[in-house]
Amino acid sequence: MDKMELLYLLALQSISGIGPVNAKKLLRLNGNAQALFDEKSKVFDDLKGSKRFFSIDFQDPLILKKAAAEIEFMNASEVQVVSINDNDYPEKLRHCQDGPLLLFKKGHFELKNRKVISIVGSRAMTSYGAGFLKEFICEIKKYNPVIVSGLAYGIDITAHREALKNNLETIGVLAHGLDRIYPEIHKREAIKMLEQGGLITEFWSGSRPEKVNFVKRNRIIAGISEATVVVESGPRGGSLITADLAQSYVRDVFALPGRVDDPMSSGCNALIKSNKAALITSVKDLEYLLNWKEETSVNQEIQQRLFVDLPENEHCVYDYLLKRRRQQLDILALDCEMSISKAASVLLQLELKGLVKSFPGKEYQLST
Repeated sequence: MDKMELLYLLALQSISGIGPVNAKKLLRLNGNAQALFDEKSKVFDDLKGSKRFFSIDFQDPLILKKAAAEIEFMNASEVQVVSINDNDYPEKLRHCQDGPLLLFKKGHFELKNRKVISIVGSRAMTSYGAGFLKEFICEIKKYNPVIVSGLAYGIDITAHREALKNNLETIGVLAHGLDRIYPEIHKREAIKMLEQGGLITEFWSGSRPEKVNFVKRNRIIAGISEATVVVESGPRGGSLITADLAQSYVRDVFALPGRVDDPMSSGCNALIKSNKAALITSVKDLEYLLNWKEETSVNQEIQQRLFVDLPENEHCVYDYLLKRRRQQLDILALDCEMSISKAASVLLQLELKGLVKSFPGKEYQLST
């Protein structure tokens, strides 16, 4: 990313009241972040009367100084940054309307063409939740997924620990800047994760782990993965917010059921009862709904023979779904560089051949 563009993107992100939705709208209207500061009148005209709301912040000379100071921190601390326009920005998160403009990260992980699962739950974890996580992550490691959680007490840190134990990459989504670890007691796990996964956040250095930040970070946990698994939750809490966010992004949500009189399972039971989450008791439930299958040499030979008989466009879409499993029509069309009508036509042909299944919400996945 160009240094000057990063400077202005940071400045844009820091302006109070704009938020990621309006920030991305501004970028679409004006081409790049620097243009926003150079052509204020055009910016405000495009936003139809927003001048009074934004003008004071745009004219504040401290904005760029603070952005420059943050770049110094990133360089000194080896913090990487990706913008919504970069190729290595998490693809699923890119399609969330309120996805962050910038993500700061440390560690070593790659999300492209990977299975990514978010695991959330109560901080007051019981032996029931811990036992489920131990078996679940041990069993799911055959798919080599990336495990995402929030580095908090209870379910979160246990998910990270079990992932590390099973040699899986795991990512902690933070509610503060990368100049600290909260809670500090989890610093040892965080250091291990830098070599076997990493840490990401949308918050600048100096940001404290305030309550509102935890709510904001939950949308990253929900949006970055293809499914969210809720393991133990009371009737209220951040994990239920994450589940609601995942559902709003049209992602699969799973919940571990518990005894009807157990308050630590009341949230999960309510999600299942209200059809906001599918019941999960083992990896098999997730395999079935996400259509996960272990690849074998036999399957690869079948695919090679199949590709010979498919036209180029159908081959492209089939290969895409083979990697992504289930996807919405508009995202599939964008990723395959087709118009929505063309992609719908190709999907119909594949469906008629019995190779693709359609689902409510214009979602598609392979039949085999």
